[in-house]
Amino acid sequence: MSKIIDGHTKLTGLLGSPVAHSISPLMHNYAFELLDLNYVYLCFDVGEDDLATAFEGLKKLNIAGFNCTMPDKTLMASLVDELSDAASIIGAVNTVENRDGKFIGHNTDGIGYIRSMKEAGHDIKDKKMTLLGAGGAASSILVQAAIDGAKEIDVFSIKDGFWNKAEEITSKLNSSTDCKVNLIEMGNDSQLADSISTSDILTNATPVGMAPKGGCLIKDPKMLRPELIVSDIIYNPFETELYKMAKDIGCPVFNGLYMLLYQGSAAFKIWTGKDMPDDLVKAKYFDSQISK
Repeated sequence: MSKIIDGHTKLTGLLGSPVAHSISPLMHNYAFELLDLNYVYLCFDVGEDDLATAFEGLKKLNIAGFNCTMPDKTLMASLVDELSDAASIIGAVNTVENRDGKFIGHNTDGIGYIRSMKEAGHDIKDKKMTLLGAGGAASSILVQAAIDGAKEIDVFSIKDGFWNKAEEITSKLNSSTDCKVNLIEMGNDSQLADSISTSDILTNATPVGMAPKGGCLIKDPKMLRPELIVSDIIYNPFETELYKMAKDIGCPVFNGLYMLLYQGSAAFKIWTGKDMPDDLVKAKYFDSQISK
């Protein structure tokens, strides 16, 4: 295995803001090394205002592919040359592939979330979920959960720029899957409490709770109960305020760490055509985080 970067090294990376905390460079570069692939993965702190310019530069550099994280996922969907079926429905991109000069947008977040749920010992099939958020990651989770057999999903969101797209996705899923999807405006705590009380899973798919700002959309711990599965797609901090609240009540909890691993594994396969050695990457960079 070689760590040498030479004139043939292919560039991949992560665009978003902030990105300095990301584990993605560690996991991908380790996987490249394990498989002796001449690739490198770097982080680029790029917000929405500079995304189009940065993308044009990366295209000129013939980047092999890259990931997008918040806040860039939705805008990236409008910049790529083509969208995968899933990314088209979701309206957001977290993985971009350079396919012979054509840049294809994919979304692997939902795949990562469902695999992380299974890793935690849970199954979405025939379950009801209360989903907080309607942005790129939330929409990906919504679509994958509906496809994979969720019984009902209540999506709570503020009426922001994601709302109209969320209405489209809701309509498509209600007509094309057996899952009943309800889009509900965030702000009515009693309505949220009612939804959680009849749900098997509560998932926060918003940035609320992320370092350094923190915060929690669930203001009253009484909304939770010990048998409720609670997940937060944030992994920095490892335990958000919601995670700690649910843990104190005795709820089964998991965060976005393994979602990151498995969405990255899917992206790795798109770029290289090879399967990421998930178990080795997980043991080196992820299990140690869980044990902290």
